[in-house]
Parts: sequence; C-alpha cells; structure tokens
Amino acid sequence: MTAPVNTGRDGNGRVSRLLLLLTCYHVGLEVGRYISLERLIEENKERYYETLQESSQGWHKGKHDPWPYIGYLLFIIKKAYDEFEKRAGDVAAPRGEKSELVLDAIQKQKGQFRLLDIEQACSGVGRDWIRTLLFKLKKEGKIDCSGKGKAARWKRTKE
Repeated sequence: MTAPVNTGRDGNGRVSRLLLLLTCYHVGLEVGRYISLERLIEENKERYYETLQESSQGWHKGKHDPWPYIGYLLFIIKKAYDEFEKRAGDVAAPRGEKSELVLDAIQKQKGQFRLLDIEQACSGVGRDWIRTLLFKLKKEGKIDCSGKGKAARWKRTKE
C-alpha cells in the first residue's frame, strides 16, 4: 500500500483562503469574483508563510502582531485590483459601438431634436463624434437640419 501524496495544500490553508474570500465579499471587496486570490497567494506563497509565521509568534500568550499578515493580505488584494484594472483596460469596446448608440438615439427622436438631446441620450460619446455622424447622415439624405449652432434643429427624413 502506498502513502498518500502530499500536494502541499492542507485543508486548513484552503479554508482560511476561502474565509478570506468570503470576508472580502462581506466588506464589499468583489475583486475575488474576477481575479483568483488563491492564485495570487500561491504565486507569493513564500511571503504568505513568512507573514503567517511572523504574525503567529507569541499568539498563545496574546502577544502576537497581526500586522505583517494583514499587510500581506492588503498586498494581495491590491495586486488583484491592479490585475483586474489591467484586464478591464485590455477589453476594447466593440467597433462601432458609439456610432450605434448615436444612431439608436436619433431613431428614437420624435420630430425635431437638438445636438444636446443626442448628447444627453448618449453619455460617454463626445460632441464632435455626434456632429460627425449628424453631418454624415445629412449628406446621405437621412436627416435634415434647419438653423446653425445651438439653434440648429435636426429631423429625420422619411425613407
């Protein structure tokens, strides 16, 4: 009969890391839903064990210092947020998304509308981009414009 293989992952460690994740969720730190805290701890496990050891000294006498371990956990959480921020920044908006947003806002207009109406309906889309699309649609004969500047009123043409 062979002895069980020690994988290096004890049950107590898994439970403590699960409790860390649960505690993070409880206090509103949701990054663990998207970035594996377990993986980050594994990647920094030498420091994990060092801070556990350092923070546990004198525990039985009530003279331990939890701050090395707390500092380590804060380091892990910051690393998770940094990774999340990088991943979120890598996700590009689908091509044409802003154009579609503006075109949809124009379609929803009843009667005449102003540039400001489209701006308000499309937060996050710049005024210059909205103007570019309005002039393109005008050139294509899909909308008409009366007036200039702030007084300009746009209207969809009948197709």
